[in-house]
Amino acid sequence: MAAKTAKRWRYAMVCSSNMNRSMEAHSLLARAGLAVAFYGTGAHVKLPGPSLLDPNLYPFGTPYKAIHDDLRRKDPDLYKRNGLLPMLKRNSAVKATPQRWQDNAGDGPFDVVLTFEEKVFDSVLEDLNSREQRLINTVLIINMDVKDNHEEAGVGAKLALNLCLYLEAVDAW
Repeated sequence: MAAKTAKRWRYAMVCSSNMNRSMEAHSLLARAGLAVAFYGTGAHVKLPGPSLLDPNLYPFGTPYKAIHDDLRRKDPDLYKRNGLLPMLKRNSAVKATPQRWQDNAGDGPFDVVLTFEEKVFDSVLEDLNSREQRLINTVLIINMDVKDNHEEAGVGAKLALNLCLYLEAVDAW
């Protein structure tokens, strides 16, 4: 009897700024050999600044390296201590720039979209419902509420990987 092979699904990981949660999940899924892309849904890339009232804002498409260099120029100790500089270095090794879901989701079609925040889930649904339907494909959209910090992003990424590996192993969902 021939071995049964599971269908290979195409995944999208989506968070607000395409910086932390989606990137961490993408990293794990890609190392596991899964077909994965990742995006943000915000109006811009928003990173912590010296205070809550003074965040760092960048347009989507700004290279991760340019963001890294800007933060290093502003306050290298602060941004190294809070983990932004290492995160941006990791990100730039994976792809050049953060991408916005609404502008780039045409990279799909995706079989499974995982979001990491309820407002991101709502943005993905709103965007998909507003698009002209060219293909009639089913897409599974799942939200996993994950706090936007390095530790929780790691936990969320492991849970996302486990879920995706489970989906890879089943015949249909």
